[in-house]
Amino acid sequence: MQDAEAIERCRQGDREAFGHMVRRYQRRALGHARALTGNDADAADAAQNAFLDAFMHLGSFDETREFYPWLYVLLRNRCYKQRARSRDRRDPDPLVETAAEAEQRYDMRRALDRLPIDDRELIVLKHVDGWTYDELAVRLDIPRGTVMSRLFHARQRLKALISHPEGPRR
Repeated sequence: MQDAEAIERCRQGDREAFGHMVRRYQRRALGHARALTGNDADAADAAQNAFLDAFMHLGSFDETREFYPWLYVLLRNRCYKQRARSRDRRDPDPLVETAAEAEQRYDMRRALDRLPIDDRELIVLKHVDGWTYDELAVRLDIPRGTVMSRLFHARQRLKALISHPEGPRR
């Protein structure tokens, strides 16, 4: 199957046709992503997210152009985001961390553990993994506005647990 046919079938709702595009370009995308991120795990995440972006935005793809250069722009952006996330996720050096920082981190983990699982998932995906509202909406299969509302309330519950670790005041 040619790219143009696969893209047209995808636009008509055939999700399996996009599998053709993934199989055709996955190795190339992973190679480029590896070069940009510096490691296999981040490369795989960036490539997967770039393919997801491509699938979600296939309606805006200009079929008079080649697919891979368009995908590469999405991939490149994802790689840069992935590198930034990887730098931000690194745990602090325990020898450099102050006692107050360690206590604060412990309080945050304890509060997160006390949240309902749905709240914890949203907060971690948004603030630890750096997912966008749109990514959360797609992956959790809920509207973007619902994601924003649930995340707001989850943050409020987390804030209350941090402020009052013994439980909310009555």
